[in-house]
Amino acid sequence: MSALFVGASAHAQEADLAKQLSNPVASLISVPFQFNYDSGFGPNDGDKVTLNIQPVLPISLNDDWNLISRTILPVIWQDDIAGPSGSQFGLGDTSQSLFFSPKAPGPGGIIWGVGPIFLLPTGTDTLLTGDKWGAGPTGVILKQSGHWTYGMLANHIWSFAGPEARPDVNATFLQPFISYTTPDAWTFALNTESTYDWTAETWSVPINFMVSKLVKFGEQPVSLQAGVRYWAESPDSGPDGFGARASITFLFPKK
Repeated sequence: MSALFVGASAHAQEADLAKQLSNPVASLISVPFQFNYDSGFGPNDGDKVTLNIQPVLPISLNDDWNLISRTILPVIWQDDIAGPSGSQFGLGDTSQSLFFSPKAPGPGGIIWGVGPIFLLPTGTDTLLTGDKWGAGPTGVILKQSGHWTYGMLANHIWSFAGPEARPDVNATFLQPFISYTTPDAWTFALNTESTYDWTAETWSVPINFMVSKLVKFGEQPVSLQAGVRYWAESPDSGPDGFGARASITFLFPKK
């Protein structure tokens, strides 16, 4: 077997893994560590740094269906986030999504998944948690055609328990996305992660542009990502201007 063929095959495998990362319900174990920086919170222009630990675990239910578990556990450092409120460091609230998804794409190559999402009040400080238990529906629909992936992920969460003194949660999350993966495993992605708070009647709309590259450290495939975001809309107390995002994702494809 020629070295040229081996190299081309390796590039194709890396590009395929990179493309799977663009699919939220791909049957691929991955562990992303996503770093976010935002500023402009409140009257003191507070800063916030969030490390989202986001393990994705696919579970085969039968020959036709997968259950995809997606967890987001935030580790947060923030300063003057609510006026002169000082600094806090610790865990934020966890979201846990479960998608029931067909293993094979549907008509027209459509990939989809639906299921529940849960909000768990794991925050370790009053200013790091909403202190509410919540739940609701979540779903994703997408198509992968050639080098392109495009689709929409959405959910809605209502709170159902927690201290009455804390605001209720009634929020819709919308994430339209589009990405392009090259044959040498570069991915260019654009999305928004928009949230509408039905209680406060306010939008939060960050627009993210990301560039990632899938590489291997020995036999371990890893995706490295960096990019910028712009807050097109946010509450008066929310972030504004530009922010930054970087991540490292460890992949564990099936042998």
